Amino acid sequence: MYSLPSPSGRLSQTSVRPGAACKNLCRALRARRPARQATLTKAAAATKFETTEVKSPQQAGTHESENQLQALKLISKVVADTGDIELIKKYKPVDSTTNPSLVYKAVQMPQYAHFLQEAKTEEKGMPEPGNPYGKIADRLAVNMGIEILENIPGRVSTEVDAQLSFDTRKTIDKALTLVDKYSEKGIDTSRIYIKIASTWAGIRAAEELQKQGIDCNLTLLFSFAQAAACADAGAALISPFVGRILDWYKKAEGRDFWGAEDPGVKSVTNIYKYYKAFGYKTIVMAASFRNIGEIQELAGCDNITISPNLLGELEANKDPLPQKLYSSMGGYTGKQLDLSARNQLLFDQMHGSEPMAVDKLQEGIDGFAKDQVNLFNLLAKLDEAGHGK
Repeated sequence: MYSLPSPSGRLSQTSVRPGAACKNLCRALRARRPARQATLTKAAAATKFETTEVKSPQQAGTHESENQLQALKLISKVVADTGDIELIKKYKPVDSTTNPSLVYKAVQMPQYAHFLQEAKTEEKGMPEPGNPYGKIADRLAVNMGIEILENIPGRVSTEVDAQLSFDTRKTIDKALTLVDKYSEKGIDTSRIYIKIASTWAGIRAAEELQKQGIDCNLTLLFSFAQAAACADAGAALISPFVGRILDWYKKAEGRDFWGAEDPGVKSVTNIYKYYKAFGYKTIVMAASFRNIGEIQELAGCDNITISPNLLGELEANKDPLPQKLYSSMGGYTGKQLDLSARNQLLFDQMHGSEPMAVDKLQEGIDGFAKDQVNLFNLLAKLDEAGHGK
């Protein structure tokens, strides 16, 4: 059985710094690009859907529809936060996000167990050094992503192994592997986001991937420093975790928060205002909600990824939905930051000054890494059962 490693980069978030090492990395990426790009160009013709963009109104207003879910779809791109394909079919989101925990949960359901065996059958080549199930897990995530794409018009987010979160080089290599596996099945990069933890190493990896035309979803985002650095890196999308921020403050202060005073809501609102004030193109996708009140307070955010139970609550709510965020709202009074690759020290100082962000980033990485290992162990059990026949 597998156990979690102890990454040398824990908490310090060290990675490859700009210089000769990064230049060599860029050369390697460019060398790999032509063959992959030829496959992707050919695959584009086979793409079933085009990505759907939701144009948020420029001013606040109250939106009425048959329910709040339908009203929300008028002002924000609604994304399903689940690996359960039947629920994706039910709620009809534009995009869908997955992570190791959601994949691990989904493949334990009888109706999705076949994905495990199919991934094992397809990946019969040489295993990764030290990880006999890594390639199978990658294939599993991609095959589930392809199934999801058959049921949505937009994109699916597929996550890089969280155990690589503090290693820029390995994160890039794993991302390219996932992209190649999608392209082998005729899926163009315009239909996927590569999901990467928002460590300094992860942000640098995303910066290089974006240069290769691979859009990244920077996840496990808890601090303003992370958000600013992601924008400076040209990340396509960020996923600030509203509910997990709330969890930390509830525990720290021994009380609950509601409405606009919710610390997670405040964090996303501030990031959204900053991005709009300085013209950043990075999409803000609010994530990880604990109640529909948080979603209602962020109505109008670029994207909102929502779990099935909260999608159901929004669908059952017939009240009008006031729009709280819109691109021309203003309200950001601070200065523009420079958290580009040359300013890791400032990033470390800013991010490190927020205990909540430090705690929750490490906790999130540990949780996703644990479920990745759980998935490896599930595959090992299947192997043992097969050999016992």
